[in-house]
Amino acid sequence: MSYYETNLNKNDANYVPLTPLTFLKRVYEIYPNYEAVVYEDRKYTWTQVYKRVVKFASALSKIGVGKGDTVSFLAFNTPEIFEGHYSVPMTGAVLNTINIRLDAKTIAYILEHSDAKVLVVDRQLHNEVKKAISTLKHKITIIDIDDKFADQSKCEKIGELEYESFLNTGDENYNWKMPEDEWQSLSLSYTSGTTGNPKGVVYHHRGSYLMSTGSAVAWNMPNRLNFLTIVPMFHCNGWGYPWTVPMLNGRTICLRNIDVKKIFELIDKYDVTHFGGAPIVLNMITGAPESDKKKLKQTVYVLTAGAPPPSIIFKKMRELGFEVMHVYGLTETYGHVTQCAWNESWNELDEEKQNEIKARQGVRYPNTEGITVMDPETMKEVPKDGKTIGEIMIKGNVVMKGYFKDKGATDKAMKGGWFHSGDLAVMHPDGYVKIQDRSKDIIISGGENISSIEIENTLAKHPSVSIAAVVAKPDEKWGEVPCAFIEMVQDKPVTEKELISFCKETLAGFKVPKQVVFCELPKTSTGKIQKFELRKKF
Repeated sequence: MSYYETNLNKNDANYVPLTPLTFLKRVYEIYPNYEAVVYEDRKYTWTQVYKRVVKFASALSKIGVGKGDTVSFLAFNTPEIFEGHYSVPMTGAVLNTINIRLDAKTIAYILEHSDAKVLVVDRQLHNEVKKAISTLKHKITIIDIDDKFADQSKCEKIGELEYESFLNTGDENYNWKMPEDEWQSLSLSYTSGTTGNPKGVVYHHRGSYLMSTGSAVAWNMPNRLNFLTIVPMFHCNGWGYPWTVPMLNGRTICLRNIDVKKIFELIDKYDVTHFGGAPIVLNMITGAPESDKKKLKQTVYVLTAGAPPPSIIFKKMRELGFEVMHVYGLTETYGHVTQCAWNESWNELDEEKQNEIKARQGVRYPNTEGITVMDPETMKEVPKDGKTIGEIMIKGNVVMKGYFKDKGATDKAMKGGWFHSGDLAVMHPDGYVKIQDRSKDIIISGGENISSIEIENTLAKHPSVSIAAVVAKPDEKWGEVPCAFIEMVQDKPVTEKELISFCKETLAGFKVPKQVVFCELPKTSTGKIQKFELRKKF
């Protein structure tokens, strides 16, 4: 071995485990008096945020929370869950953020499966949480968030402790813990679990650090930005932005509930520059009554992820002054790992073609080592022809450590040295990926593969369609055929016959929906359409 390998070694001076916890310490030391977090009339500087976080970590430590323990949060986008992204790992424990819209049975399952030692919970969620706690087999410490901005008629005491008073039992000079190793677990997020129990996805400090820095580069995020938290912080740790924004000395504006009028008001009041949101949120923004909208004073940069957005949404958002970038990722990849990075040569294309390109899932983030489309059986890349369908495969430091207590599922997901996403896609000649469907959502009619997304994009172009979801409907002759479920634009009625005729103008006959159902579509808390609920109707 050479001198480089034998005589130059890691030591305390040249090697420190990567962790996003250092972003908060840095911003506190350099910009102590800058406004950091805003929620209604609660406003905190970095000094105040840092001291609150350290005190809460100290208080947790005093009740026995330490390395390897799980601390769960069931909270809306308020300062408490933002603080939890630092206070919990500062004790060496693992942060488990839980979806606030889950039922009692699933909440109980997550608390049991994760061995949660502490649950920090918003009192507005008392109904489901009390039911969940009553079934637990192990003792758990409950800390209530008593938010005066919540509907107090719907808030009941859950535990014996309350967040602010518990925080004040801590010591602001507590010597918090850096991870001993950057592979040390930092957070635990549970997948949606559309069938069976959800799976626990484990992140490490290194991955969260790299997601934070990679996001800033990919999105051209400047220092001192104003970030509006529309993406729930319980979802993939808010796509990592509770760590990214402090790194940039940005200001976080908390939004408790999705309210389009409030979104426009906060953008105007705090000069919001950036936010993320599922396509459903963008749809709500573009479809808002004129009385709820406010003219933007500057360009507002938006990330959208989740179900692939119809290309028409980019046009509608741009007309309002928003610049949208499409990203793609999964819970298992810390959130977004691809972006539709823009090439200036595309500015010469017509608007419709530009919008079609923007709807692609794109290319890998700077923090992602590999994104490709493969045949999952042969593990060979598909041709870059924009036609051949394969599965999106991902490799890098922002792929999860694995599924909690499920080695079999972990090994299956990582088979062949790549993470198997379950998303079916094509790769264009320029290397840009475009999702065709989830493997479970592809419609096979008479031996032909039909992309439900292609049909949804077509339907979304009709002026009367607010949201469209297409699933397979059993058919005696063809095996299955496409069926469309539609939410209509208010005051713009349309018939089944009109929509089928509209699809026939651009789609091949076998791709045209054979039935159209008008209804409110079932959605997850992050705005994804629950297609499994629609399939149940057949």
